[in-house]
Amino acid sequence: MKYSKFFVLILFTLFYSCSEDQPLKTTPKFELTNSSSVPEFNGGSAFEYIEKQLAFGPRNPNSKGHQTAKYFLINELKENTDSVIIQNFEYTGYDDERLQLSNIIGVINPDADNRIFITAHWDTRPRAEQDPVNENKDKPIPGANDGASGTAVILELANILKHNKIDFGIDLVLLDGEDYGKEGDLTYFCIGAKYFAAKMGKDYKPAFGILLDLVGDKDAVFFQEQYSLQYAPDIVNLIWQIAQSINADKFKNLRGSGIYDDHVPLNQAGFRTIDIIDAELVGGETKDPRRKYWHTQNDNIENIGEAALQQVGSVLVNLIYKLKFNTIDENS
Repeated sequence: MKYSKFFVLILFTLFYSCSEDQPLKTTPKFELTNSSSVPEFNGGSAFEYIEKQLAFGPRNPNSKGHQTAKYFLINELKENTDSVIIQNFEYTGYDDERLQLSNIIGVINPDADNRIFITAHWDTRPRAEQDPVNENKDKPIPGANDGASGTAVILELANILKHNKIDFGIDLVLLDGEDYGKEGDLTYFCIGAKYFAAKMGKDYKPAFGILLDLVGDKDAVFFQEQYSLQYAPDIVNLIWQIAQSINADKFKNLRGSGIYDDHVPLNQAGFRTIDIIDAELVGGETKDPRRKYWHTQNDNIENIGEAALQQVGSVLVNLIYKLKFNTIDENS
């Protein structure tokens, strides 16, 4: 879901120039241990979760596929997490369309004060305006990568967390309505993220969040996204250091472009969030003809590879099972 790099870079430049003289000051509350007890992430299982989502058809709001997928996701998280929060809400879309939307949150260790969250959007785009075939432009996309891939990684993480306990809290947040808007119209993008931020409010104080978007392509490349570097550079460094330590070579230690995505409204609400995203897909900027399927009918299973899912999932599992929260002296 996203805009052309040119448009987003203008937004980033304007925003960053206003804030670069006011660096964010934070006190580290966590560190990585040298724990060797890190479970294996199963990229094949994540791939199967993508196939299951695609079997429902497009998951654009108010569609049959959207409704069916919703109950599947709720049931999966109920099976594998301690509790599930469902944020049902209505939003007025284009031409007064009443969108029935739902954020779905699987909660691990609900009573823990120290928390992080991992998030992705589960909806798919209701129009394929980038499709080269004119009659396809008004059809909803399959969303194998743009929607299903991040969701699949989270569902597999839930399986792992069920059987391998941790001592802090994790919220697995599946956001709705991310990809509804027409190009250039920020109002109708990231609807679920905006609702989540408003609903959770100031009482929700996670240490950080990680957004997964477009993480399943066979030849995925993950650069360090610019908004992530602005809002949470320490978390970016942490994730890319983990990737380097486990030879996850799809993570490139280079600055990438800025993408308006769910992490932007989350950051604006005070939830420090980074974006792991294959940004070269956005706007069809990639030079690889096969990879030019963003917002088209070709966003299908044929473009998905287990290797990318495996690397993203392995980085996250290493983060989760090596993360240690420290006691902070509030008076220091």
